Order: sequence, then structure tokens, then C-alpha cells
Amino acid sequence: MSKLKSSSTPLRALAMVIAAAVAPVAAMPAAAQMQNDHGLHAGELIVPINKSQVVTTGDRIERAMIGNAEIADVLPISDRSIYVLGKSMGTTSLTLYDHNNRVIAVMDVSVGPDVDGMRRQLGALLPEHPIDVTLSNGSIVLSGTVNNPGAADQAARLATAYAGESVINLLGIGASQQIMLEVRFAEVSRTIGEELGISGFGFDSDGDFRAAVGEGASLVPGIDGSATPVIGAITDSFGVFGALFELGDVSIEAYLDTLERNGLSRTLAEPTLVALSGESASFLAGGEFPVPVSQGNSGGDGGNAITVLFKPFGVSLAFTPTVLGGNVINLVVEPEVSSIDPSASVTVNGLTVPGLQTRRARTTVELRDGESFAIAGLLRDETQTSVRQLPLLGSIPILGSLFRSSSYQRGETELLIVVTPRLVQPIRPDQVRLPTDRVPSPPAADVLLNGDVYQPQELAPSTPSVEANQVEGSDYEY
Repeated sequence: MSKLKSSSTPLRALAMVIAAAVAPVAAMPAAAQMQNDHGLHAGELIVPINKSQVVTTGDRIERAMIGNAEIADVLPISDRSIYVLGKSMGTTSLTLYDHNNRVIAVMDVSVGPDVDGMRRQLGALLPEHPIDVTLSNGSIVLSGTVNNPGAADQAARLATAYAGESVINLLGIGASQQIMLEVRFAEVSRTIGEELGISGFGFDSDGDFRAAVGEGASLVPGIDGSATPVIGAITDSFGVFGALFELGDVSIEAYLDTLERNGLSRTLAEPTLVALSGESASFLAGGEFPVPVSQGNSGGDGGNAITVLFKPFGVSLAFTPTVLGGNVINLVVEPEVSSIDPSASVTVNGLTVPGLQTRRARTTVELRDGESFAIAGLLRDETQTSVRQLPLLGSIPILGSLFRSSSYQRGETELLIVVTPRLVQPIRPDQVRLPTDRVPSPPAADVLLNGDVYQPQELAPSTPSVEANQVEGSDYEY
């Protein structure tokens, strides 16, 4: 080959030729054999970036021209072989000429990531998944069908290591896996409250001295212009004791109210949800309470329109499962327990809106089928004390208890959440057992004559025996 030219200098790239790893030779037939419906077009040559391919023809090559020297370069090897080096990602063309300056062949050259190396790695890492890797305009294209999203994610991450952001993921997921999530909410709440109060009246026989001590003490004007001291009604107390006695010419009517409160509540909820891999599901067991919302000035009369917005409360659960390889489940779970709290209510324009007590968590975990994890430590310990007394007199040791009212309240709450994901499959309709199957409608004669309104019946086992399931031609497996 006496003359072999390129749009870049061959001698400059000679050192690169010696160091580069030469890929398997891409043989090309003679010019007469390559002519088809598209003339002298010889197909596409894929060259990994910073690697090379060798092109061999049946005719002597006098001259070779590359369309864009920044994408690929050509160097002579013999009079019938040339060396094509990939320099940067992109596509260009290669034209070969004989000694009569006639075109031997025209080839499309695509320079991009090493798809051959990626195919070998995918075959080693994911041998059970038929994933095809091709190169399109400098981007890696993944195609085929995998059994789970975990394999698709691994293939995409491997392609990113080869091509960066230039990855077109066309992988399809086979039969979608269904996940059932079993969640158990267990909450224990304990409250302790104690109250002790003194209240009473005092007045003399002449009416010159009058007094009222206790909760809700106030002065009420009379019709004749005089004022009478009164105290509030004693309510929400378990014991009220009263006494009437006199100190000189002063009559005193005194009352002692006492209360001790202990409470224990236990809440248990077990919601169960089923969702497809990669899809979200949510659950709410509770209710909704109305919240009035003002819409501003709705007319020329200055009135405000009121709309009602409903807020949910109760036991709620939202989760998003993804099945990975080896029956590993990636789970994003968001449990929440809320209840109406009247103590946190607000009143606006005469409308009272209650508050909410909420315990909420959000976490991401990976579990195998049937494994459980617990969210614990959701503890709450509240203590509240209050003392109302007469100044100075209420601070006297021992005797000061006659001039003050005290209350002590303490609340403790502990919440535990246990989550168990399971891989599930559909069952046959005849395997379903309903709670109403054991309670059929009784005959009218039994109800009227014998008074029998409930006659439970025995049910067959929920899971049929193996022999009963071995039906010829059946597609079901147990």
C-alpha cells in the first residue's frame, strides 16, 4: 500500500498504535461482494473509545479517509489492512480507495463505550438475566427482560460506570412480585392525677364582713347595689366534704374537695396491605374531623364564606416496597398514630377546632421474606402541677393547705410498631374462607319456635390436601 492517507497525521498516532490493545480483526470482503442495495456501503464498525479495530479487505488499499479526525484515526498495517483508533465519542465515516482512485467501500464508524467489555461483565454478574447491550450514537442501550427490579438496577449502575449519563435503559421487568406488609401497632398509656382543694364562705352577723375562698372565687353585684362574694361550682371531684362552724360572730362554711385518678389504656391495631413491587400503598383506620376555613371576603356585605376541610386521624400506614435479588425487599415505611387532643384545641370566631396528638415515623430498611423489624422508643412522659393559693396565707407550713388548691397530673405513653413484609402469590377463589361462612341464615321456624338465632357450622380446612390438588391439567401449585 503505497499511499494511505488520513485527515490526521498517521505518524503522530504511531505510538498509540503500539500501546493500544488491538480488538479482533473485522474482516471485510472484496468490493464486488460488498455492493448491495446501498451501493458500496459496508455496514457499521463499532470502536470502543481509546481502543482500536483492524479492518481487512480483499483489495489493495491505496488511500483511506476518515470523515472526522477528532472522533477516529486510521493507520496502515499492510496493503490490505488498516488500523482504526477510537479517539472520542461520536459517529463518522471511513472511505477506502484502490490504486485507480475508485471507492472500495464506505463504512460508518461509531466510537463509544466498550459494549463488549460490558457484555462480559453482565454475563458474569447476572448470568440468569438475558440483557442485550448495544451502542447508539455514543450511548449505551440496555434491552431485554429481567425478573426483578434489583437486576435492572444493577445493570443500569454498571452501564453508568461505562458511559456516565449516556445510558438508555429499555429493560423490562417480568412478572411483578406482590408484597404483603403486616404491621402491628401496640400502644400503652397510663395517667395519674391527684387534686386537693379548699373553698368556703365567711360572714359576720352584722353583714360588715364577707369573704369567699376557693376555685372560681368572684364578686357578684346584687340588685340593691351591694356585692356578694361567691365561689365556682365544685365539679369533676370524687369527694366533697363540708362543715359549718363559727369563730366569734363570724360564720364559716368550708368545703374540702379531693380527687385521685388512675387510668390505663391499651391500643392494638394490625393493618395488612398488599402492593406490587415499586408501587405505593396506604391505609387509614380512624376518621376525619372538620376544620372550618375562612375564604376571606366573599361579597360586598363584608361577610366571610366558611368552608370545611376534613383532617384524618387514627392509625395510618404508607409503604413502598421494591423486591431486590435473592428475595430481599427494600421497604420505605411511614407509620403514624394520631388522636384528637381537646387540650390543644383553639377557638376562632366561636368555632372550636381540636388539636391532634401524633406519633409518626419514616424509615427505609431491607429485609428478607418473613423477617420483622421494630420501631420502638416512641416514649412520652409528661408531668403537670399547679398550685392556686391566697398570698402569704397559702405559704404558711401545714396551715397553708387550708388556703390553697393543688393538682398533680402525670401521663406516660409508649408506642411499639412491628413491621413484617412477605412475598405473596394469588390463591384460588375456592381457597378463600369468609367469617360469614360459619354463620348461615337460620330458618324462620327455628327462630320462631326454638329461638335458635345462631348455629355455627364446621368449615373444611382452608388449605386443601395435596391429593385434592393433584388434578390432571391443573395450572396451580401448592
